[in-house]
Amino acid sequence: MSDLEVSISKGVSLKISNLILYIVEKIMSLMSSFKGVLGETVINIAMWLKLEKDVYHRLNNITLPLADGGSTQIDHVIVSIYGIFVIETKNYKG
Repeated sequence: MSDLEVSISKGVSLKISNLILYIVEKIMSLMSSFKGVLGETVINIAMWLKLEKDVYHRLNNITLPLADGGSTQIDHVIVSIYGIFVIETKNYKG
């Protein structure tokens, strides 16, 4: 085993560069998940503060089945006398 590899279990080694890449990818995935949850939370709070409770009914994180056996998720649905509003939250910079 060269100094550029690390043993992760008996008989299994991983190059340091691949290990670093793996760790960075995991951190980026966690950051992305956190940003998504943060964006949805901001929208939830804004809807709670700004929408009249007797006019607007809020539903969050609705999971719907798909014909192929999978599912899809809708972040927010607002139902009111003015219509049905479907909101997909994204938390992008720029």
